Amino acid sequence: MRRIGDAGLARRLFGTVPFRTLALVRAAWPRAVGPDLARRTEVVALESATLRVRVPDARWRKELHRMQPQILARLREIVGDLAPRRLGFMEGPIAPAPSREAALTVPSTTPTAPPEVVAGASVLDDAELRRRFLEVAARYLDRSKGGSHA
Repeated sequence: MRRIGDAGLARRLFGTVPFRTLALVRAAWPRAVGPDLARRTEVVALESATLRVRVPDARWRKELHRMQPQILARLREIVGDLAPRRLGFMEGPIAPAPSREAALTVPSTTPTAPPEVVAGASVLDDAELRRRFLEVAARYLDRSKGGSHA
């Protein structure tokens, strides 16, 4: 997967509000760590430059701590300068991921992204990350125009 082509666009869409930056990093997490590790972890919060990740036990916490440089490098490749600089791990039960079908379902009230945003998102090789990016971008842009979509 290539990194988001227009860093300025990514920063405008996701970098101005912390929960949006978290949404971008959360969407990139499975691509950065792989599907098996993503199922065994849960991205919880982004506090300043530290991404908080829940792991099931001390063994996983130690393993991920050891992998931290590679994970951070991979996140930087995917989301650019919006990537966290550190990872912090906490132990606890992992919330089940939503079903793939539920994750792919887009409500009919979701606005569509403008053509220039769709064109910019074409650099994202991962279809799921591209879909999520476009969905969030469309909502953000719709709200900034005074739209009423949630």
